[in-house]
Amino acid sequence: MSNYKPLFRISSVLWIIWGLVHILAGAFTLHFILSGDTAASISGIADAVDPNTLKMDYHSATAAVIGQHGFNLLWIGLVTFMSAFYIWKGNRNAIFLAAICGGLADLGYFLFLDLGGFVHFLPGTLMTLVSGSAILLSFYAYYKSKA
Repeated sequence: MSNYKPLFRISSVLWIIWGLVHILAGAFTLHFILSGDTAASISGIADAVDPNTLKMDYHSATAAVIGQHGFNLLWIGLVTFMSAFYIWKGNRNAIFLAAICGGLADLGYFLFLDLGGFVHFLPGTLMTLVSGSAILLSFYAYYKSKA
């Protein structure tokens, strides 16, 4: 495992960055929803869309769905952030937990927002590349260290 420590550590740093970005995104999303500004919350997520086209009266169910999304961003960010400290040590469970939580969250983001053309490269698409890199590095290091 000692030969692969740098890969675990790089993966950890990537997950820390990814986790912090998603904790903040979740907090901002929830802040706008709780303050009654659903349009600001949506335009914060779909940042490539003209914010003026998103200004309208949203049904309270829409705010609830976006609020749930913000909550999910927050807890997924926390889980991956905490997992990063265990990935540093090559912990198998943390590697898989971060990959499942962060990786699947970003897969949905990529499929629906990136491919839909609703977001800019920064920060969203970059974070998808960060999580993908973290997954590949940690999986590679884990499986090579076990061989």
